Amino acid sequence: MKKMELSGKSIIGFRRGESEQVAVYGVNASTGEKLNPAYRAASASEVDDAVQMAHQAFGSYSQTSGAERAAFLRKIAENIEGLGDVLMTRATQETGLPEARIRAETGRTCGQLRLFADLVEDGSWVDARIDQADPDRKPLPKPDIRSMLRPIGPVVVFGASNFPLAFSVAGGDTASALAGGNPVIVKAHHAHPGTSELVGQAVSQAVHTCELHEGVFSLLYGAGSDVGSALVKHPLIKGGGFTGSRAGGRALFDAASSRPEPIPFYAEMSSVNPVVLLPGAIKERGEQIAAGLHGSVILGAGQFCTNPGLVFLEDNSESAAFVKRVADLIVGTVDQTMLTAGIGATYLKGISARGSQGAVETVAKANGDKKSGCDGQAALFKTDATTFMKNPALSEEIFGPSTLVITYTNRDQLLDLVGSLEGQLTATVHGSEQDLEENGDLIRILESKAGRLLFNGFPTGVEVCHSMVHGGPYPATSDGRSTSVGTRAIFRFVRPVCYQGFPNSALPDELKEGNPLGIWRLVDGGLSR
Repeated sequence: MKKMELSGKSIIGFRRGESEQVAVYGVNASTGEKLNPAYRAASASEVDDAVQMAHQAFGSYSQTSGAERAAFLRKIAENIEGLGDVLMTRATQETGLPEARIRAETGRTCGQLRLFADLVEDGSWVDARIDQADPDRKPLPKPDIRSMLRPIGPVVVFGASNFPLAFSVAGGDTASALAGGNPVIVKAHHAHPGTSELVGQAVSQAVHTCELHEGVFSLLYGAGSDVGSALVKHPLIKGGGFTGSRAGGRALFDAASSRPEPIPFYAEMSSVNPVVLLPGAIKERGEQIAAGLHGSVILGAGQFCTNPGLVFLEDNSESAAFVKRVADLIVGTVDQTMLTAGIGATYLKGISARGSQGAVETVAKANGDKKSGCDGQAALFKTDATTFMKNPALSEEIFGPSTLVITYTNRDQLLDLVGSLEGQLTATVHGSEQDLEENGDLIRILESKAGRLLFNGFPTGVEVCHSMVHGGPYPATSDGRSTSVGTRAIFRFVRPVCYQGFPNSALPDELKEGNPLGIWRLVDGGLSR
């Protein structure tokens, strides 16, 4: 792979943008220093050029075989790995995240690209269904009907601030869309423009190496909402993916839904990831759970969409000792650099407002020595069930290393508490197997509230695998029927297409007689290869 140099320009197919519009700079999160080069926002004509090219590319890219897409995805992963220390240096500067985290995220990003490569190479994901003709059926002959999943068209992906690799230019949204046969246009996140360009170059080189249409991938910059809004509203865009704030996700979702031709838009937006600690768990493993909870709250300066923001536990002496242990750990927490000064300021404003709420106790704050506007101070708050139920603001997400403990007095009150929650990405229960059997109604409520239920674990850390669900009812996501992590994500950017009465020669290979690809298919109601 050729040496990567930062240009400060959008990537539009195989050419670079020439716009001289408002510039965005990367910023060293630890020092506040501007990082060169300046990144110019794509012009309206460049946005249209990228979309037009993606539309043109769809015709050929949508017809590529699973083997061809697999080779493309693996080449992207290889190119990203080839960036090496150049990527490490830029990403740590722009995000304030430690090198170990960036290396781990690089591995996750490349791993999920290869996971989708394996999926499409096998080919069975297309859900091929065949109902063979029966001309002798009475009173009417039965026609030959076959169906499979097909790509929807050009997709726009919005990079996330808190995952500069795994939920950004070549992250899960991009990987799943490309795997499904859709060209992708990425709107780079302003917080890590250099990191985005490096990965964008890696993807663009893979497009070139695999001899695909240049419109299969573009990367556009923009300081505000203009570029993103223009992409979502463009009539040739057929779907989108977003990870970020509720306000930003909802605005884009509304724009996608209000188009003359509405399109699917999958936004991951807001989650407080409740943790329920049943009495037996505190009594048996209080010290262990306190350490695990503390580690989960402060992981990555609390800047995970799965950060445990609410903790429910029964009001008793064991619980009081547990809260004291967590408080001691919080006090000793070293301040961590947050992703941006804006995120840091919003977090500090949020914990200040929470601490000033009536009947909310500020149990502990870290004694760290703040060095910059990006430093995040860990905090622990506590209130009772009655106060929590009367104040909806207490269930809102504070993006950063804090959590709120809510004490309840009886089981009915616990059920009322969890029943009052909005949709979540995760919900966690600590207890015993017997506790699960005795709290079936609690589990059923949590099933209706979250996309992933955890038992005796902690929600931070999302395994990239076939069975993972990273999604949940609104407002965790705009569509709780989907996931943004794992191979199920491919189903967001495809649709079923039915072929009735087609001659065998005109059918896609996945539906032809003899099963030339050897994939699993549902034939007359039975799975078969």
